[in-house]
Amino acid sequence: MAAVRQPAGGPGEGVVSLVEARAVAVRRGRREVVCDVDLAVERGEVVALLGPNGAGKSTLLEALGGIVPVARGDVERSGRTATVLQTPGLARRSVRANVELALAWWGVPRAQRRRRAMQALERMRAEHLARRPAAALSGGERRRVHVARGIAVEPDVLLLDEPFAGLDGETHQALVEDTSSALREAAGAVVVVVHDRADAWALADRVVVMMRGVVAAQGAPRELLAAPPSEEVARFLGYDGRLERDGGVLLTRPAGVVADGPEQGTVTRVIGQEDGVLAEVRLPDGTVRCRFPRPVAVGDTVGVGLGEGVIRFGHGGVPEDR
Repeated sequence: MAAVRQPAGGPGEGVVSLVEARAVAVRRGRREVVCDVDLAVERGEVVALLGPNGAGKSTLLEALGGIVPVARGDVERSGRTATVLQTPGLARRSVRANVELALAWWGVPRAQRRRRAMQALERMRAEHLARRPAAALSGGERRRVHVARGIAVEPDVLLLDEPFAGLDGETHQALVEDTSSALREAAGAVVVVVHDRADAWALADRVVVMMRGVVAAQGAPRELLAAPPSEEVARFLGYDGRLERDGGVLLTRPAGVVADGPEQGTVTRVIGQEDGVLAEVRLPDGTVRCRFPRPVAVGDTVGVGLGEGVIRFGHGGVPEDR
């Protein structure tokens, strides 16, 4: 865990944004990986940075935390910032001692460390691990303790870089659920880098989509999903069907396509799922994906219908009224 200490005096009265990037650019060697990003995170807000590999999410997070220098622009922080990096490096001590070590480094008085360490472990549902050696933890347990160290110090700004990476599905989901409630109690503002859209929806008040080093879109999760600003962002957010219809382009998600509807098409691909199958269906004017509760096979003729959640773009990629 890394931290940034601000000069004595702390944040001033009436400060709304606890961390703000203004026209920030960051270089890795000769390549600019973050390009003129503006981002302000307010007190009480959880912001998820979402995007494909190489989009600049982790680099932006490190710039917000003062870990990497900016090539231009500036970052203003109000109060103290803690950064939970991707690798959960733990000392060869007990779990509780690892959390207390972070508190000691943060400057928390010795008399408060045990209580605060146990509170943080309880928030992450890891209190039963308190006496266990860190070396004996599973991957999921190590990540719980890693996040617990960040929330234990109660920073003004908490930055987390892919805290759920590399976990199996069940462990991943459980950790997301427990982290979601713990984050809101732990810091004034939170920024978290995630790869999975479902993680962003579970955690964040606002999702910032990054592509090729720039902010491509941002907004409340439901609003952003309902009205992505471009076809590229829509595709990334799961709109995997495309129909050229009525002088424009309709983009669909499986959730917005109804099985056994009035439009006839041919199944071109089938992906098995726990409850039924996900089928790719070719229609005369494009392709959609639809979930069927029963088996279907490639070559079958099936019916589909367009439900809610279909979005329309002009041929120039400009969103139209929905």
